[in-house]
Amino acid sequence: MAIAQVISDCEHRMKAAVESMVHDFGTYRTGRATPAVLERVHIEYYGVETPVNQVANISIPEPRQLFIQPYDKSMIPMIERAILKSDLGISPVNDGTGIRLNFPSMNEERRKDLVKQVNTRAENACVAIRNVRRDAIDHLKALEKKKEITEDELKHEEVHVQKLTDKFIAEVHDLQKKKDAELMEV
Repeated sequence: MAIAQVISDCEHRMKAAVESMVHDFGTYRTGRATPAVLERVHIEYYGVETPVNQVANISIPEPRQLFIQPYDKSMIPMIERAILKSDLGISPVNDGTGIRLNFPSMNEERRKDLVKQVNTRAENACVAIRNVRRDAIDHLKALEKKKEITEDELKHEEVHVQKLTDKFIAEVHDLQKKKDAELMEV
């Protein structure tokens, strides 16, 4: 594996860790209705755990409301139970044709709990980025051991990998601060 490949792979994996975190941030409820909050809600559909968004049409009729209209009306009770079991903190309202989720304003305690979850997820992303850094440096050291690169090249590339690490960790912290501010907004 050449130096360019190691660095490219390192950058790609760090970027993937940040993108995964951003995707997870979308599932945290902020007081506004968004279909992304249902991504973690699964139901058993013909013996397979299936996300709700694959068995129903999800729309936003009002800013603080989601409407879940299953493709099969017999799925309504199962979706209702799955939402009640989830950690969304929202009671589903069955109107016969679908399920309405009314998003209440979050209280201070719930906001702080979500901020803790966001901070934990951000720290997990930082750990993933540091693990990628460790793997990249290990690959570079292996190249140096095989005499494919010099010691000077190794030191130079270690600095490059560290700069990438610093860049992506700073990006994680920026995104975390924005999400924290969004969650604490009344």
